[in-house]
Amino acid sequence: MYSKITGAFCFELMIKKIHIKRLDSYLLQTFLPLFLMTFAICLFLVLMQFLWKYVSDMVGKGLELKVLAEMFWYAALNLIPLALPLSILLASLMTFGNMGEDLQLLAIKSAGISLFRTMTPLIVLITFVSVGAFFFQNNAMPTIQTKFYSLLISIRQKSPELDIPEGVFYKGIDGYNIFVGKKNRNTGMLYDVMIYDVSKSSVDQMVVIICDSAEMKMSEDKLSLVFTMYHGQQFDNFQSGSPSMQREFVPYRRENFSKKQMLIEFDANFNRIDDATIEGNASSNYVSKNLSQLKHSIDSMKYELDSVNVIDRKMMKNYAYLSFRNSYPPEQKDSIFQKAEKLNVSLHPDSVFASKDLQTRNAILQNAYAKAENNGNDFMFRSMSKTSTQRIINRHWIEWHRKFTLPFACLVFFFIGAPLGSIVRKGGLGMPIVISVILFIIYYILDNVGYKMARDGVWAHWMGMWFSSMVLLPLGIFLTYKAMNDSVILNPDTYTMFFKKIFFIREKRNYPMKEVVIDKLPYHELNDQLNDLSQQVDDYLAKYRKLSYKTYWMDSGYDKALQSIKNKMETILNSVSNSRNLEILRKAEEYPVLINNQRPFVAGSRMARFCMYFFPIGILFKLFSFLFERRIKNDLYRIRALNSELAKLVEEASLFHRAI
Repeated sequence: MYSKITGAFCFELMIKKIHIKRLDSYLLQTFLPLFLMTFAICLFLVLMQFLWKYVSDMVGKGLELKVLAEMFWYAALNLIPLALPLSILLASLMTFGNMGEDLQLLAIKSAGISLFRTMTPLIVLITFVSVGAFFFQNNAMPTIQTKFYSLLISIRQKSPELDIPEGVFYKGIDGYNIFVGKKNRNTGMLYDVMIYDVSKSSVDQMVVIICDSAEMKMSEDKLSLVFTMYHGQQFDNFQSGSPSMQREFVPYRRENFSKKQMLIEFDANFNRIDDATIEGNASSNYVSKNLSQLKHSIDSMKYELDSVNVIDRKMMKNYAYLSFRNSYPPEQKDSIFQKAEKLNVSLHPDSVFASKDLQTRNAILQNAYAKAENNGNDFMFRSMSKTSTQRIINRHWIEWHRKFTLPFACLVFFFIGAPLGSIVRKGGLGMPIVISVILFIIYYILDNVGYKMARDGVWAHWMGMWFSSMVLLPLGIFLTYKAMNDSVILNPDTYTMFFKKIFFIREKRNYPMKEVVIDKLPYHELNDQLNDLSQQVDDYLAKYRKLSYKTYWMDSGYDKALQSIKNKMETILNSVSNSRNLEILRKAEEYPVLINNQRPFVAGSRMARFCMYFFPIGILFKLFSFLFERRIKNDLYRIRALNSELAKLVEEASLFHRAI
């Protein structure tokens, strides 16, 4: 592996940082080709996603190659904000993964250069890329999006290329249903043709044309379709004078013809809408504005919305009184109450309403219902209008924040990809692509969730648009910190050992028979060693005491007696591994692997003290230690039993060896 590092590269690293700029240029020369390659690949992938989404709007409309090329050009520019963060993540991950896999990062660290210093030239480069992305979003993107959406809407509105199938009714022309029994593709003639003209307002006025053959051509201006029909009939109803006239008495007209021409409006031209249409649409013109224009539009709409709210509050004060009280002049109302005071009579609306006749009561109820319905509709319309305005304001704020979130996402993804590559130490297109796709999918989901929450007003606009960055930024800081401290957080062996401890997964011994044995098995000494080991186990079990809660967390956890038993057992098993007897080797493989310390944290450390004082966690780990202590006892009992069995096998092998 070291051979992959060029001699010149290692030499320059070792010269007391004299040629440290050479390292910067080397990193830039390594990163830039990967960045350009991954950017092109990511842009191609998102462009294919765009094509898959809008292919139905472009196929079958006879668009010129120039129009399609312009469409893909603006689509590619519009999708740069989606491809740029992913390409930075993938390129940084591949760059540092390759350097870690080829041990170049190890050579750099051995020269006294930190990982952060190694990343410095790329940090400067990504900073320039982020600043460029900001100016691209603010200055170029409004024009790009305006032209993109105007072209896309024009393509959607274009009439499809006319291709009438055989044997089915074709509804591609507005107001007409056309049936063709058979077509001659060489001559363009249509046979067994039926045309239903439903372009008029009423179904009763539908015109039906049946002919043996027909010929279809476009007019020179491509605004009309000319049908030339041969040997057929035309049926159409006269408009009935009375709506109550029975259907069977409606007069109709039948026309026989040998040749007839019919002109149908069908615009086959590509009419591109003006960019001002997008800019003038209040619901979508936010895409064509820069920061200053967005802020100006937001202030204007907020002022308008506040004015409408003030007017509505004034109107609500008036609507708080019943309408029929305000329908009388003030002097008439005063005279009514003065008469009531003179007569010493209290006016109750229910009693007054009950004194009226049925017709008057119905009229009062209908009038009240009509006024309530009108007021409700008015309030609903005003509420919908204000909700629509607020939604447009939210869209403007979203677009305002989006111009900053893209550059920031580029930096965040670099600080995720670079340290992650140095940790996993895997280059190429395998593991980096898997990790990049997973992280980008998470980012994309979080970004969409935040966007929808901000658009609907559930979250504040700044929270929704910065949600994905706020989630991924701590991950970038954490990975950078771990990579600078040479952490093994992503080393699979670390997690394997951890779960083996948690779930008491035992390691299995394996002693294959050696083909060449240098040190022969000392049969005469082995029995004495097994007896000494059994005696140590008995003494340990006799003196064994359980640890108290405080001792469990504050003691070092290192048991010298247990470690002595473990060392003695391993020495014996190393000698037994030289045996040529399969039974002895298989018996040696049955010995358990003793673990001297099973505590999750270093005794006396901050985490250990925290667990000790935080009783729910501390007691949970203490209960876990009971299982470990029980396992130690069972292992020791098993070692003592295996010692007796192994001693018998050794004695038999010794007698056999002497007999030979």
